Amino acid sequence: MENKFQEPSNFFERIWERALWSSRLIVLLAVFFSIVAAISLFILGSYEIIEAIIHKNPITNKDVGDHFPMLQLMISAIDLYLIGVVLMVFGFGVYELFISKINIARKNDASSILEVENLDQLKNKLIKVIIMVLVVSFFESILKHSSHFNEPESLLMFAVAIFAISLGVYFVNKK
Repeated sequence: MENKFQEPSNFFERIWERALWSSRLIVLLAVFFSIVAAISLFILGSYEIIEAIIHKNPITNKDVGDHFPMLQLMISAIDLYLIGVVLMVFGFGVYELFISKINIARKNDASSILEVENLDQLKNKLIKVIIMVLVVSFFESILKHSSHFNEPESLLMFAVAIFAISLGVYFVNKK
């Protein structure tokens, strides 16, 4: 029986292939910095929620006329959290694709988010979260412009764009 994965016979070929295979470790930079960025966004989102509760709350701060400033900060924080989730999914997915499976996460049955077998699965997971970011951004934009709705056409076009992206993803994932 012939072994289809034969060891390279040439010394230089073995060295080259070892170096080539080791070059995949460069993705550790992407993993590290995407996780650091995600943590930063979670901290910033939490800061915005605390800021909204303390300084923009019409109950605790009588200088604030209505609840819209507080709501805008809360929606902005959700947006930051979702982008942080995108970065974490990206970091975990790239690590699992190029480096190793995360064994400690596999012990937990609820770790289906980490089940990435190829780049298409990672891309589909990222697209779903990015669509949520776009929907939240649209909601945030409506809140910001709700007091002066002189040009609703631009917001309508933004909504149509989000719908088109969602529809495209639906057809991509349709089996």
